[in-house]
Amino acid sequence: MSKLQRFIAYYRPHKGLLILDLSCAVFVSLIDIAYPMLTQYILRTLLPQMAIDSAMVRTFVSLIVIAFGAYVVRAVLLYIINYWGHVLGVRMEADIRRDIFSHIQELSFSFFDKVRTGKLMSRLTTDLFDITELAHHGPEDVLISGTTVIGAFIVMMFVDWRLALALLCIVPVAIYYVIRLRIKMRDASLKVKERVAEINADIESSISGARVAKAFTNEDHERKKFEHGNAKFVHAKDGFYRYMALFGSGMEFFVAMFNLVVLALGGYLIYKSSLDPILLVTFSLYIAAFIQPIKRLAAFAEVYILGMAGFSRFCEIMDVEPEIKDRPNAVSLENVRGDICFDDVTFAYQSGKSVLSHVNLDIPAGRTLALVGPSGGGKTTLCHLIPRFYEQRSGTITIDGVDTRDVTLRSLRKNVGIVQQDVFLFASTIMENIRYGRIDATDEEVVAAAKRAHIHEEIMQFSDGYDTQVGERGIMLSGGQKQRVSIARLFLKNPPVLILDEATSALDTVTEHDIQQSFEELSRGRTTLVIAHRLSTVKNADEIVVLDEQGVRERGTHEELLQANGLYAKLYHASMIQ
Repeated sequence: MSKLQRFIAYYRPHKGLLILDLSCAVFVSLIDIAYPMLTQYILRTLLPQMAIDSAMVRTFVSLIVIAFGAYVVRAVLLYIINYWGHVLGVRMEADIRRDIFSHIQELSFSFFDKVRTGKLMSRLTTDLFDITELAHHGPEDVLISGTTVIGAFIVMMFVDWRLALALLCIVPVAIYYVIRLRIKMRDASLKVKERVAEINADIESSISGARVAKAFTNEDHERKKFEHGNAKFVHAKDGFYRYMALFGSGMEFFVAMFNLVVLALGGYLIYKSSLDPILLVTFSLYIAAFIQPIKRLAAFAEVYILGMAGFSRFCEIMDVEPEIKDRPNAVSLENVRGDICFDDVTFAYQSGKSVLSHVNLDIPAGRTLALVGPSGGGKTTLCHLIPRFYEQRSGTITIDGVDTRDVTLRSLRKNVGIVQQDVFLFASTIMENIRYGRIDATDEEVVAAAKRAHIHEEIMQFSDGYDTQVGERGIMLSGGQKQRVSIARLFLKNPPVLILDEATSALDTVTEHDIQQSFEELSRGRTTLVIAHRLSTVKNADEIVVLDEQGVRERGTHEELLQANGLYAKLYHASMIQ
């Protein structure tokens, strides 16, 4: 399906409004075409006879009244076109934004690893504004202009076929000019949108990192970065406006040529007594009716180019297939016990070096497994493979003996809870951030989860309590408070499989001790994977696995690994010295 067909498909849910819009457009065109015919009839038939026939005077007055009524109707029709046409465009924009947002939600982690947030925001905002303008103006402009041009030309053939054919000789040249410039404008418009997306991405990054910039007194550096991107935008916009100016001035030239050719040929035919001067006046009125829609089409060309450029960028995102998705016969994962098995699992980001190589690991249900080892050893990656945030290159991961690739992503991730090292909170209230663990949870359940995470008392010290706004990414809370809100979120979700990725890294020793007790309560009867660099926090794990670039190096209890005096023992003794 072509991009234009995909765009037209968005009109289907709103075909009632589209039909109303186009019907009004047709009637506006018919009124515009009828006016020169009325003028010709009055000039040639009524005016010469009004002095001798009073009936003609009454006819003249009646026609003026009818014309007045027609223009009142035309004004009403234009109101409908302008109002409901824009409503149509906005509703289509909402549909397109809904689809792209839903699609982005389905994309895999690897997509977000590569694409900057600001560029995605540009596709959800700036690009869609141009698409809305096209959705509104496209059908009516084409229909009004097309109907008026064709109707005016047919009538002009009846008025004087010689003048009409003279105009027809210029039209192909004008069309060729429009097509050539339209292609150049399209390419220039795409470049402008790319530059706008880059600027949005830079702004998003700079605003998010404003505190870092201030801390390192690099405000001037950020300004220079922005100015560089802004200059590239100006250059791209300059190219677009150059082609737009060529397009506009060229169209005005052809419009002038229409008038000049008709005046020259019409004057010659009058000189040869083969054309009635009144017919030349009538024909000139039709030239105005002929030229106006051509100008409208010229203006529409710019709207079309900008809109389709935006839609092309929309299609680019929509054509990105999620790397990880449900298999056709995927089943729902129900009644999970929590037996997890890694069988010869290998993983690498993109086509790079393997992060995990031939990992074999059994985690019985209800057991707590601690993953330790040097940074970059693949601990977090291994945990991200369980809910299929990434897909292993080879090998099999099973839960309760079922391959995770054979179950639906929704049911799999519903049964896995994660507290990540990099805590993310939404710019909302504490209540809503905790409730994110289970959207349908009651206020009482949220409070109970907060108590288990040992954050309730601190929340109540805020003037707004649970209705306290946490700010962008939770900036209004301390690191420990953010961590405990995310832990409360996990308590509320209450999944059978837990992944704690440095879950207590931001907490002081006393609070960490309290949270560890809560985790022990939550972990009871559940499969728990704990990632920790602070080895004192994992001594009580049922089993400890030491993981590095070479894979699983050691495994056993804390005491067994210390007695083995291997890599774990070195890491533990080093952490004790610190």
